Amino acid sequence: MLSQKAKDLFAKLDMEFPAVAVKYCYSQPEGVEHCGEVLSFCQFVKKAQVEGKKFFITKEDDNCFGKMVMGMIPKPPLGASGQAGYDFGVFKTQAPNARLYMKLTTLTPGTVNFVVFCPVAICDFDPDLVICVADPRQGDILMRATSYISGDLWESKASSVLACSWLYGYPYESGKVNYIITGLGHGMKRRKVYPAGRMLISIPYQKLNEVVQALDEMDWELIAMKEDPESKAELKRRMDRWQEMSPDFLIKE
Repeated sequence: MLSQKAKDLFAKLDMEFPAVAVKYCYSQPEGVEHCGEVLSFCQFVKKAQVEGKKFFITKEDDNCFGKMVMGMIPKPPLGASGQAGYDFGVFKTQAPNARLYMKLTTLTPGTVNFVVFCPVAICDFDPDLVICVADPRQGDILMRATSYISGDLWESKASSVLACSWLYGYPYESGKVNYIITGLGHGMKRRKVYPAGRMLISIPYQKLNEVVQALDEMDWELIAMKEDPESKAELKRRMDRWQEMSPDFLIKE
């Protein structure tokens, strides 16, 4: 179960759209209300953020291709042919859109029949993913937390359509944190889900404990970014020591 410390740290980020926990289920989750509303998959995180409620969806509730990413339905032949992307004007021909369908991460067919969305603040289960919508300052903190302990590189794997694959399929399958920038993807932009220029960060369960530990231990504002006299003096002391250790070290404040 998501710890209170994790909840407190995500709350401390003070994101306009609170972090949301996502859980994939084979059987209907107990004690969770059915959404009862038909939306596109990318809109359900927003619904959890705005309403502050936990709910589950099925393939009947999704009117886009998120259910395909979840393995709830096969890849639709018309969509996989590239016709939709061509007709939307996203691709010059059908071929590049069709090629994308060969690269998408989709979950094992039939294994996910229900998806739970829940604000992190009230989460009472072990999430498969935590989704954050961050401004650049918050995104800097979160992304540094993904590499503070491990040194993992920051990567963004995305495409102009089907962002749901890279946010909800790829991180779960790969164990890697992934992010995209709002305003670049076709579906969310067309539906006006979030303001442009935010970081949509997907943290899979494999990295979640590490990210929480890092958020708890690391300095959220790095010393070189601080303007108070004490921090400036301490930074100078450290950099002077570098010069003593290596006279040829030429980095200057």
